[in-house]
Amino acid sequence: MMKKDTRKYYAAYEERYKTVHSNGVSWSSDVSTPIVMEVIDKYKINRQHRMLEIGCGEGRDSKTVLEYGFPLMATDISEEAIAYCKQQMPRYEKHFSVLDCLSARLEEKFDFIFAIAVVHMLVLDEDRNGFYQFIRNHLTERGTALICTMGDGEFEMQSDISTAFTLQERTLGSGKIMVAGTSCRIVSWNTFEKELSRNALTLIEKGITSALPDFDSLMYVVVKA
Repeated sequence: MMKKDTRKYYAAYEERYKTVHSNGVSWSSDVSTPIVMEVIDKYKINRQHRMLEIGCGEGRDSKTVLEYGFPLMATDISEEAIAYCKQQMPRYEKHFSVLDCLSARLEEKFDFIFAIAVVHMLVLDEDRNGFYQFIRNHLTERGTALICTMGDGEFEMQSDISTAFTLQERTLGSGKIMVAGTSCRIVSWNTFEKELSRNALTLIEKGITSALPDFDSLMYVVVKA
C-alpha cells in the first residue's frame, strides 16, 4: 500500500530550494522589490519600529532592509531557505528564523509586516484566511502591513494542490533543471479585497507594481488591523 504524502502542499519550496542550492545556484534573483523601501519611506517606518518579513525566501528583500539598519525578523517555512540566508549573510544570521505562519504564533507584535509573493502560494481559503489572520494578530495598534501577490487585478486561476512536489522541468540560468512543483492561486482585486475585509484588515492603499526580473506584475496592498 502506498504511503500517504502528509507534507503541506505549500511547503514544496523546501524541496525546490534544496535542488537548486545543491546545483550551486539560487532560485530567485538578488534584486530587491522596490515597493518595500518605498512603503517604509512613505509611512515613516523607522529603526525603532519592530519589523517582520513572512516568506523571506533566499533573502532578496531581507538583505536590503537589514543593510539599512532596520530591526527585521525575517522568516520562512523552508529550513533550507533560512539556512541559505544565514550562509549568505552571516552578519545578519540572528535575524533569520524558520516559521510556518499558519500554525505558529509569536509572542511579540510588529509595527511593520511585509510578505512579498507569498500568499499566491496558498490555494485553500482556510490557509489564505490563516495567513491574513496571522498578520492581523501580530500587528501593533498603529502597525501597517505590505502584502504583494502575483496578478494583474483581473485574471484568476488556481493550481491543483495534489500536484505539489511533482517534478517539473524549469529553465534556470542558462540550463534546465528538474524541480518540485509548487502551488499557485492568483486572484482578482475583487477577491483580494473581500479576503482582506473578511479577516478584518483595513485597506489603506493598493496598486500594481513589479519585482523584476522575477515578477512582471504584482498586486500590492498596504493594510492595518
